[in-house]
Parts: sequence; C-alpha cells; structure tokens
Amino acid sequence: QVQLVESGGGLVQAGGSLRLSCAASGRTFRTMGWFRQVPGEEREFVAAIIRTTGDTYYADFVKGRFTQSRDNAKNTVYLQMNSLKPEDTAVYYCAADSGLYVSRRSDDYDYWGQGTQVTVIS
Repeated sequence: QVQLVESGGGLVQAGGSLRLSCAASGRTFRTMGWFRQVPGEEREFVAAIIRTTGDTYYADFVKGRFTQSRDNAKNTVYLQMNSLKPEDTAVYYCAADSGLYVSRRSDDYDYWGQGTQVTVIS
C-alpha cells in the first residue's frame, strides 16, 4: 500500500523558515512534488525533484527561497522553506508521480499525502 506522510508544517513569522518532510512507503517514484492550496483556490505547483538524478524544479514564486532535497535510502523528500512570506500560507501537499516527464499539473500525480498546514504571520 502506497502512503505519503508529510510533516514539518506550523506557524512561523514572516522571514522565518520551515522544513517539510514527505516520507513515501510502499514503492518508489520517479518524481516527488510539492503543491499548495488555499481555500477557494486550485492546488498550485511549488516544486518537484527527480529521485534518481536529484534534478529540481521550482515555481517562480519560490525560486531562491525554497530548496528541495531527497534521501533515497529513507525514500523521503524535503522542502526547505526560507524567507517565508504571509502569502506562502497554505496547506502543502506532497505528491508522487511515475511518469516519464516532470509535470507541474496536479492531475498528473498519482498519489498524495494528507497535507500539512503552513501559516506565516506578519
């Protein structure tokens, strides 16, 4: 049974940092991604990482602030979020995809975690 479990969300002041973790179990995936969602809006792409190469992809609004990494031995990916802004407040979801190409579309991801709340206060 495939399971993605996120952790690391919380409340932080603007300018602060958080590190999210996503532990996958049941199988490995080519691509692990992060999305975020606020109430009333669609889920949006944040970042993705390819398990084998470590290549990373980011949404423009997080470039230079967020960094993704992975620990293949633990089947876990991490999202280090620095210089957080109030507009980063959202539920962050980990997602997994076995497709050949890195997608920024949530519909292309096969498995999802339960989400973790990130709240940034000014």
